[in-house]
Amino acid sequence: MLFDDASAEFHEFFERHYAELARLAHLLTGETDAADDLAADALVALWQRWDRLRQADHPLAYARGVVANLARGRIRSAVRERRRITLFWSRGPEKVEGPDTAAVLDVRAALARLPFRKRACVVLRHAFDLSEKDTAVALGISVGTVKSQTSKGMAELERILGARAVTDLAAGRRNR
Repeated sequence: MLFDDASAEFHEFFERHYAELARLAHLLTGETDAADDLAADALVALWQRWDRLRQADHPLAYARGVVANLARGRIRSAVRERRRITLFWSRGPEKVEGPDTAAVLDVRAALARLPFRKRACVVLRHAFDLSEKDTAVALGISVGTVKSQTSKGMAELERILGARAVTDLAAGRRNR
């Protein structure tokens, strides 16, 4: 198969970044099955704009932003669906118990409890080791917002997981 320059560049971009984008989608949604679909959908969107994006300084930052937006949409859709199901099947008020401490020890479960923007900032800063500036570009927010959302997200994780677990999590990032 013969590629023109744009196709070859996109193919190289795809090969280099698909796994990372799928990992980002998985960490943002907590859904293994959805991660590949979201990464693929993001790359289709990039391909449609590749003539312009290939000239950009940071097409990967744009790709991360597309994945983050698709993940946010998927989460919102799932929340709306759960609400509809709950309204449909609800027979009366359910008793809600406190959080299951054993279940929140898993970092992914703890991440899933964070609001999307905090989760995205924590994941991009700590799991992907992006700078505050690169995180801001990927999410389309200011560096100050990245700083505050990351700080608040880490504080919430500390509350959920305990200080030692969060310290170990942050130390693991520095040791990679």
